[in-house]
Amino acid sequence: MARTYDHPGEQAAQDPVRLIAIRDTPLSVDEVFAAVGDDAAGGTALFVGTVRNHDGGADVADLGYSSHPSAEAVMRGIAEKVVARYPVRALAAVHRVGDLAVGDLAVVVAVSCPHRGEAFEACRKLIDDLKQEAPIWKHQRFSDGSEEWVGA
Repeated sequence: MARTYDHPGEQAAQDPVRLIAIRDTPLSVDEVFAAVGDDAAGGTALFVGTVRNHDGGADVADLGYSSHPSAEAVMRGIAEKVVARYPVRALAAVHRVGDLAVGDLAVVVAVSCPHRGEAFEACRKLIDDLKQEAPIWKHQRFSDGSEEWVGA
C-alpha cells in the first residue's frame, strides 16, 4: 500500500522558482545552492556544467556562449513545467554567456524537493530541457584553429 503524506511540506511550494538568470559574469554554486534552501526539502540536487578541454575528439581552446533576448523567459517556462511535474520546494537555474575558458562554470541548476529521488529527477529534467530548448548557443574554438557552433 502506498504511503500517503498529509504534511504541507510534502507538496510543491507556492512559488518555488527562486532564481532564473543569464549572466555575463562568473557563476556561483553557493548562490544557486542558497536559493533552493527550504526547511521542508529532504533532498537537494545540484548540477554544475563546466567547460571541458575536448569535444568530438578535438582539443577545445575556449568557447563563447550567446543567447537570444527571450532566453530567460524560456528558462522560466521550462522551470515552471518542472515545477508542475514534481513536488518542487525550490528551483534555481543560471547560465553564463560571453567568453569562457576551460574549467569555467557554464551553467548551474538546483532543485530541492521533499525527497531525494524527486530532487534528482526534477534536476535532471531541468538541465536536460534547458540544454534542448533554451535559445543559448555555444561557439567552440579548437586548439587547431577550427571552430563550430553548437545548438545554433
